[in-house]
Amino acid sequence: MPLYDFHCTKCDNEFRGLVRPQDPPVTCPSCQSTAVEKLLSGFALHTEERHRAAVADSRKRQITKNKDKLVAEEEYRKEHEGH
Repeated sequence: MPLYDFHCTKCDNEFRGLVRPQDPPVTCPSCQSTAVEKLLSGFALHTEERHRAAVADSRKRQITKNKDKLVAEEEYRKEHEGH
């Protein structure tokens, strides 16, 4: 299957998408934008060092995403609860 890594230029999200000729253009799963760029894929070489680096990067991105979500939820709560 033709899987590619993409970067959304609108919300800065990175994701993997399936690309087939019969499918509509790829859209970002976070913001639904079609303003996406195909990223260059690395070689499929698995080493313990690369695996650890990938896990650390994934954790870092997830922590950042969770912090952003918490801040947005707090701002929403303050705005709608009159604080």
